[in-house]
Amino acid sequence: MRIPSLLLTVAVIGLCPVSTTYAQQAGFERLAPDVFDVVPPSSLVRGAPGRMTVQAPACRTLPTEDTRRRIVDVAVQEWGFFGFRVVDQTDVGGRASQDPRQGPRRRSRLSPEESARVAASIAGYWAVTPEGSWIVERQNDSWNGPRGTAARWNAPWSAAFVSWVMCEAGLGGSNQFRRAVAHHSYIDQAILARDGRASQAAFTAYDAGEMVIEPGDLVCSSRRPAYRTIAERRRQIGVGARSHCDVVVKVDEANERILTIGGNVRGTVSLKLFPAVRRAGEPLRLMSAADEDRPMFAHLKLRAGSIEADALDATPTIRAFGCVLETGTPPFATASLAAQAAIAGRC
Repeated sequence: MRIPSLLLTVAVIGLCPVSTTYAQQAGFERLAPDVFDVVPPSSLVRGAPGRMTVQAPACRTLPTEDTRRRIVDVAVQEWGFFGFRVVDQTDVGGRASQDPRQGPRRRSRLSPEESARVAASIAGYWAVTPEGSWIVERQNDSWNGPRGTAARWNAPWSAAFVSWVMCEAGLGGSNQFRRAVAHHSYIDQAILARDGRASQAAFTAYDAGEMVIEPGDLVCSSRRPAYRTIAERRRQIGVGARSHCDVVVKVDEANERILTIGGNVRGTVSLKLFPAVRRAGEPLRLMSAADEDRPMFAHLKLRAGSIEADALDATPTIRAFGCVLETGTPPFATASLAAQAAIAGRC
């Protein structure tokens, strides 16, 4: 029996509180290099937590026409590595679905065992940023403390995650993508590109809803300051700001949702569902103010050719499972229904 689509199953998940089983869902190992050629982020560091050091990475540089699909493919593999977690943010005017038993939004949902398993990977994300070495050194102090490898990261790693995805996806030069510990650095680069002042930049900044959104693009929200337009950020370009960006992996026309993958989302790499709006005769566009506390203010559009809107479903990670759901031996726990549906929908 076919499961009709990823979004139908995700919609069911979004109606219910996130369970403890879901919170503790273990991840799956990355694909072999002969299936999907990605250098694991964990290979960019040496030593155990508490004594870990960063190795100098070499980012890939690939033709522009290959970049968009590879961004999606790389991000989806990391989603799988962290356990195919899903966060529903389509409740406009409300909050993302959350189990009150799990506490504040930012609390990690990883078990101590999972925290230890992914520690080197998160450190590897940091490794591609200019500040990665000292951040990992500082994290060693936390790991040597009373909580050991269960200690939370001392710095938010969402921008490091995006930086590593772009490094591995083929945007190797800083003139293409400014890898950094804070999202505003590459948001500013995309604004400069919009203004004709960064001709080599891979992304161009637009207001949320200004342009058609595609897999491989980035969408960004702000917190302090709470920007609502690119113009507001342009007036403070170069100044520190608390923001967050995710990689678009699917545009779901039927259900009017945008699916993204981001790092450090409740302590993991997670898939998010965002509401979208439709203008007459035009494709879906990102809804700008789904969360008034953290407005979605920027759409960074990749300067590369288009790929299919459901690129998520065709990634190596999803394809690798073939049609195993039809054999009655699903590889995922109930918590990963979103991934199960994507696999079954191909068969």
